[in-house]
Amino acid sequence: MKNITEVLNWRYATKQFDSNKKISKENLDTLLEVLRLSPSSYGLQPWKFIVVNNIEMKSKIREIAYDQSQITDSSQIIIFANKKNIDSNLVDEYLQFTAKEKNISIEKLEGFKGMINGSFAGRSSESLINWATCQLYLALGNFLTSCAILDIDACPMEGFDRNKLDELLGLSSMNLESKVIVAIGYRSEDDKSALSKKIRFAKEDVFIELN
Repeated sequence: MKNITEVLNWRYATKQFDSNKKISKENLDTLLEVLRLSPSSYGLQPWKFIVVNNIEMKSKIREIAYDQSQITDSSQIIIFANKKNIDSNLVDEYLQFTAKEKNISIEKLEGFKGMINGSFAGRSSESLINWATCQLYLALGNFLTSCAILDIDACPMEGFDRNKLDELLGLSSMNLESKVIVAIGYRSEDDKSALSKKIRFAKEDVFIELN
């Protein structure tokens, strides 16, 4: 079994996928469970993940994503979208679910509710959406590492017209906005990017130790 640093050195933002290779249902289910289990502040999970298998829809999205071939050549694409309605209703929904899952009264969560609502109070809508976006990127990092552990290639992509994608998928009507598209599958043997040296700053340029 490869260790974690070997896994992270192996992964890269795949530029060319082998369109003939598909991810197994078992592995795809595992990756979706990874997303479901991803951490978020307060556990609020202010996100949705749209899994696109349909080739016709992928072709439409490719047009919106500046004709990047990863969209159609990959096994699937997953669109990471955050919720826009970050408010007390979102908090109430989460705490009602928490109380049910833990089989406790909602009253026992009043202190937690007050803490969350207090942290949101006075913040602008833009600030709260930025907060939700940060949570989404926690899930993204978790997802990319998990793909590599399973020997599955991935390419996170921000190069697309968000407004057009949201319109195509009807995300605005669901109070969602797209932030990242992740293409997943298996690298093509022709993808020379797989052989490129990974460029990372030296440890002394990255870490600050306080002893």
